[in-house]
Amino acid sequence: MEPLSLRGYAKHRGVSLKAVQKALASGRITKRDDGLIDPDVSDVNWARNTGPRPQTSQKPAPTSPHHSVQHHAEVPTRESNDPIKLETGLEYSRARAVRESYLARLTKIDFEERTGKLVSRDDVQVAAFNKFRQFRDRMLNIPDRLAAELAAESAASRVHELITIEIRAALLDFSDANG
Repeated sequence: MEPLSLRGYAKHRGVSLKAVQKALASGRITKRDDGLIDPDVSDVNWARNTGPRPQTSQKPAPTSPHHSVQHHAEVPTRESNDPIKLETGLEYSRARAVRESYLARLTKIDFEERTGKLVSRDDVQVAAFNKFRQFRDRMLNIPDRLAAELAAESAASRVHELITIEIRAALLDFSDANG
C-alpha cells in the first residue's frame, strides 16, 4: 500500500486525526523520514502496541474469572526469532483487571488509614509491649509493696486477702486500659 499522510492514515484506520497523533507521540506507530506513514507497518504496530479498549455492551461484564470472555481484539506480539504471532488480548485484560484490583485495595487501605480505622502494625506492637511491661512490673512489685504489711500479719487469711486484693487491682488496671 502507498504511504499516507496523517489524515489519510486516520481515515484508513477509521479513527480521528488526534488518535493518530497520540499514537505517533507515544511511539505506538512511526512516520517515515519523509513524514508519511507506511500503513502496512503502522497497522501491525498499532495492533501490537495498543491494548484493547473496554467495550460497552448491553450485557454486564462477567464478574467471575471463571466466566469466559468473548470478542477480544487480537494483538500481534513478536517473540524471539518468530514471525509476528496473533494472540488474544485476554492476557492484557487479565493483567489490567489484576492491576485495577490491587489499586482498589491500596486505595481502600489508604482511606482506612487516613480515617483512623487502620493503624500501623508496628504502633500496635509497641503499645502492646509497653502495656504488658507495665503489667509485668506491677505484678513483680507486689512483694515489695506488701512485704512490711505481710510481715506484721499473723493471720494467714489476712495475708491471703492482701495478696488477692493486689493481684485483682493489677488485673483490673490491665483490663480497664485494654478495653
